[in-house]
Amino acid sequence: MTAFPPMPLDAWRPTKNTLHLYLQIVGKVRLALHPRVNHWWHVAFYVSARGLTTGRIPYEGGNFEIEFDFHAHKLEIRTGKGSVEDFALYDGLTVADFYSSVFANLAKLGIHTQIWAVPYEAPSTTPFAQDTGNHFYDKEYIERFHQVLSSVDCILQEFRGRFTGKSTPVHVFWHSFDIALTRFSGRPAPPMPDANMVTREAYSHEVISFGFWFGDDKPNSVAAPAFYSYTAPKPDGLENEPLKPEKAFWTPDGAMALLMYDNIREQPDAREQVLDFLESAYQAGCKRANWAVSELTYHAVNE
Repeated sequence: MTAFPPMPLDAWRPTKNTLHLYLQIVGKVRLALHPRVNHWWHVAFYVSARGLTTGRIPYEGGNFEIEFDFHAHKLEIRTGKGSVEDFALYDGLTVADFYSSVFANLAKLGIHTQIWAVPYEAPSTTPFAQDTGNHFYDKEYIERFHQVLSSVDCILQEFRGRFTGKSTPVHVFWHSFDIALTRFSGRPAPPMPDANMVTREAYSHEVISFGFWFGDDKPNSVAAPAFYSYTAPKPDGLENEPLKPEKAFWTPDGAMALLMYDNIREQPDAREQVLDFLESAYQAGCKRANWAVSELTYHAVNE
C-alpha cells in the first residue's frame, strides 16, 4: 500500500461514520477515567503500529489500554496485569452492539465506568445503545485509513521536532475525527465568555494548529480529505501571507489554510510538499500574530 492511498469520501462514508461513532465510545471511556490534562489532551487517541490506541489509562492502582487493531480487525483491551479481552470488528457490527461489547469486556476485566452515551458533534444523534443504523465496516478502507494516519503522523512528528515551545502530542480527536498538532506562543488568548466549555479550554492560549481530516458533510466544511492549519485567535491579514506549495490556499474567510490531499498524494515529493505547507502556514501565523519565532525554533546542540 502506498503512503497516501485514495480516500474518496463518497466511497467510504458509511464506514467512516460508523468508525467515528466507535471511536467516540472508546474515547469517552478515556475521558471518564484519565486524569484531566490541559486543552483536552487526555481525551485523544494516538496512532499505533496496528491502529489507534488510548495509551495507558489509570484505574484503581493499575492501568489498562484500549486499542483498535486495524490489521487483525479487532478491539483489544489490555491491563497492566496481563489480562486481555477482545472482540472482532466486522461489517454488520452495529454501534449498539459495539457499545455493549466494549462495556461487557471492560466488566470482564474488573473495569467499571459510565459515559455520557450519546454522540458529540458526530454524524448521528442516536444514543449509542439504540444505534442499529450505523453498522458499516469496509476492511479495505479501514486499512487505508490507518495507512494515511500513519503517514501523516510521521510527518507531523517530524514537524513537531522543529519547535521548542509548548506543543501538543500528535493525536487523533474523536469528536472531530482528525489528526492534529498544536503549537502555543506561550501567551494567554482573549477570554471567550460566550463559547462552550470545550472551546474555552481548547483556545485559552494563543495557538497555531495543524492537521489532517478525511472530509465531512458539516456545513461550511470540506467534503474531501485535506491538510489544514489555522491561527487562533485569527490575526488581521493572515490570508495575505503566501503559502506553499503552489496549490495550497486560504479559505474565503481567511481563517484556514488548506492543501487538498488529492493534489499531493501521488507526487514523489508528497512528504516535502506537506512539510512546506505546514511551515508556510506556521510562518504566516507567526508573522501576523507576532510570535517570537527565533526563540521557539529548535536547534540541535551539535549544530
